[in-house]
Amino acid sequence: MFPSNSSMLCAVPWRILGLAGLGLALTLESLYWLFKRRRSVREVLFFPVPLTCTEPLLYPGIKCQCRLPHTESALSRLLRRLLRAQRTLELCVFTFSSESLARAVLLLQSRGVRIRVITDSDYMAATGSQIGNLRSAGILVRHNQTSGFMHHKFAVLDRTVVITGSMNWTSQAIQTNRENLIITDDRSCVTAYLEEFERLWKEYDPVNYDFCP
Repeated sequence: MFPSNSSMLCAVPWRILGLAGLGLALTLESLYWLFKRRRSVREVLFFPVPLTCTEPLLYPGIKCQCRLPHTESALSRLLRRLLRAQRTLELCVFTFSSESLARAVLLLQSRGVRIRVITDSDYMAATGSQIGNLRSAGILVRHNQTSGFMHHKFAVLDRTVVITGSMNWTSQAIQTNRENLIITDDRSCVTAYLEEFERLWKEYDPVNYDFCP
């Protein structure tokens, strides 16, 4: 026989479970609203775009008086997204000659963002290339040493957002060519691009170069 207060004793575990269930429900609800507030990154940009002023983006606080249009464009949206990086930037691009994009990368470096760049050996020394400026600023750069082009065009921001598409980081691509970029935080896509970057970064380590094939 159970004591007379056995019903109270038996009720205790259920009360504990009830409180635990309430806590779990509150936690799940909090997570729901957290993810509801967090908007997924899904954006597509098309080029070419007209020449516009990007100085206010690259130098916040200035009042630019130039005659260029101060309007929103695919380039300004790309710059805004790029400048949101806070910790890391992995950049893998065939050719890089856009001064605006180079300024954005250098601005990120000045903020303490760790930057690594992979590019193509043939085009890194082409007229107008910004790779030398990035290297002079202390940014780590590696390049291919094979006959085929390093033809990728992608960037990974903070290991959470990838920017990729047909567009090289050049003024011609931005202002003249028909180009596209996709910006996404899809986890599977980000992971795949990070793995490709790390694979190439290791492959293009100078210790692996064969200077006398």
